Amino acid sequence: MSHILLIFERPGERAQRSEAQGRELYERMLRFSDELQEEGVLVLSQSLKSEAVSARVSRADGCERLRDGPFAEAKEIVGGFFLLTGTTPASALAIARRCPAAEWAVVEVRELGPCFT
Repeated sequence: MSHILLIFERPGERAQRSEAQGRELYERMLRFSDELQEEGVLVLSQSLKSEAVSARVSRADGCERLRDGPFAEAKEIVGGFFLLTGTTPASALAIARRCPAAEWAVVEVRELGPCFT
């Protein structure tokens, strides 16, 4: 099976950190990625830039809507992800528990598959 770990952060949390604090946390996440790579379960991991440099597109009833970030109504933002392969639900959850981001964010574990089931 394949799973994705989504990292949900509070909006503006990154701006409250000093550059040194941000770099230290980022280095911890890179080391975690390296561990997953060595274990043979990591397909891809990425950190996402601030929601301030993002956009949302929707199309309903023939009308397209484009909104530039930041999004004031957001209670959390996706800060990054880890795409895993060869995992079971239990092993993906165990990996999420090891993720350093669980100390300051929420790590959501989702199994990949078709959206109609």
